[in-house]
Amino acid sequence: MAKQYPYYCAGEWRSSDRPLEIRNPWNDEIVGTTSFATEDDVEDAIRAAEDAFEIMRVMPLYERAAALDKLADSLEERGEEVARLLAQEAAKPLRDARVEVIRGVFTIRVAAEEAKRIGGEMIPLDLLPSSKGRFGITRKVPIGPIAAISPFNFPLNLALHKVAPAIASGNSVVLKPPTHDPLTMLTFAEMIDEVGLPKGAVSIMPMDRQTGDRLVTDERFKLLSFTGSPDVGWEMKQRAGKKKVVLELGGNAGVIIDADADIGLAAQRVRAGAFAYAGQVCISVQRVYVHRDSYDAFCEQLVAAVGTIKTGDPLDPDTELGPMIDAKAASRVDEWVRAAVAEGATLLTGGKASGRFYEPTVIVNASPDSFVCSREAFAPIVTVFPVESFEAALAAANDSVFGLQAGVFTNNIEHAFQAFDRLDVGGVILNDVPVYRIDHMPYGGVKDSGLSREGIRYAIDDMTETRLLVVNRLS
Repeated sequence: MAKQYPYYCAGEWRSSDRPLEIRNPWNDEIVGTTSFATEDDVEDAIRAAEDAFEIMRVMPLYERAAALDKLADSLEERGEEVARLLAQEAAKPLRDARVEVIRGVFTIRVAAEEAKRIGGEMIPLDLLPSSKGRFGITRKVPIGPIAAISPFNFPLNLALHKVAPAIASGNSVVLKPPTHDPLTMLTFAEMIDEVGLPKGAVSIMPMDRQTGDRLVTDERFKLLSFTGSPDVGWEMKQRAGKKKVVLELGGNAGVIIDADADIGLAAQRVRAGAFAYAGQVCISVQRVYVHRDSYDAFCEQLVAAVGTIKTGDPLDPDTELGPMIDAKAASRVDEWVRAAVAEGATLLTGGKASGRFYEPTVIVNASPDSFVCSREAFAPIVTVFPVESFEAALAAANDSVFGLQAGVFTNNIEHAFQAFDRLDVGGVILNDVPVYRIDHMPYGGVKDSGLSREGIRYAIDDMTETRLLVVNRLS
C-alpha cells in the first residue's frame, strides 16, 4: 500500500476527506497519497502564522541560524530517500534529483549564514545646520507572514528558496507545494516539525486553486512569493492587494555563439542546457544564435551530442532524460513542433511523442513567430538560427517578451561587455548556457519573466523592511 502523507498545518499533522493521489509519470504507479487542505485549514495556518511571527520576529539570530543548520543536517542525512522520492513523483532523473538535494542543503546553509549578516547602517544626518547633533541608525526588520507558492519542476529547492530565507529573516510562512509532486516538501515538513521552531512558523499544505487563492488575496500576508507561469503570476499580482509580490516566472532563454567561440564546448553545453529534466526548466536553452561561419559545424556537433542522450526510467542512475510531467505537456509540445514544421521548419533530430515522453528535438529554419520560438516551451526542444554578426545575435536574443537569463559563448572581451550592457535579461552567463544557477546568486528576470530576485540574501531584502531610528544628541 502506498504511503500516506498528512499535510503540515499550524504545527499539526492533518488530512482531509479530499484525497490527492500522486502517480509516477514514468509508470503511472502510485507513489503516495495525501489530501487537499480545507478552507478551515488555511485559516488556521494564517492565524498560527500571525502568532508565530510575533515569536520569530524577536528570535535571536543565532537561534534562527541554528534551526536552519539543523534542517540542513536533516536533509543531508535523508538525502538519498528524498532524491528517490523526487525521482518517482517528479520523474526527475535520479542523478538530477541527487543534485537538487545537494543544492537544497546548500540553500539552507547559506540561509543560516545570511541570518547572521542581517544588519543596518549609521547615517549622518547633520548635513544642514538644523540637523546638528543628529544621526540615523537603520535595521532590517521582518515583514510578517509570507505566502509562498512553488512549482513542480524543482519541488524541493525552489520551495526552500522561499522557506529558508523566511526563517532566516524572522518571518513565518505558509507554503503551497505543487499539486503534481507535493510529497517531497511534505517529507521536509517532518524535518521542520523536529527542529523546534514556533508552532505555525511554517505550514506546508497542498491546496486546490480555489483554496490556494487565499494566499493571494488575504491581507494578513505581507508578501506573496510565486514561482510559476507568467499568465498566472501576473494575474495574481493584480489581485494581491497591498502586499509585496515577488514573481519568478517563465523564460525563453537565448544563447549566442560568436564567430570565435569553441564550437565543441558550446554544442556540449547546449546539449546539457536544452535537455536537462526534459527541458522543464525556466532557463532551459530554447533559442540558439550561431555566427553563420560556424553554423553548419555547430548543428552537426549538436545533433551528434543529442544522439548520445540516454532516455528511460528516472530511477536508473544512467538516465539523462525521462518523461515529461504529464501527457498533456508532451501533447502540447508535439502540437507546437508539428505546427512549426508545417510552417517550414526542419527537424534535425527528434520530433516524436510517445505518451509522456518527447524525444530530444533540434529544430532549424523555424519562424521566429512560431510557438517553439516565441513562447516558453518547457520541453526538450531547441531551435537554432544562423546570424551574420554579433550585433544581429544581440538583437535576435532580445526579440522576446521574456528576459530571465541568456548565455554567450565568445572569446572577444568587447563582445562580452556588449552582451552584459545590452541583453535585456536578469543574468548573462558568459561561456556557458543560461541554465547555470548557484543558489546564493541573484536570480530573476525582467519583462514577462518576473519581478525582484531570488537568491537568499536578495530574498531576505524582500522579506524585510528598513526601519530608521533618528538620534538627537542634546548635548
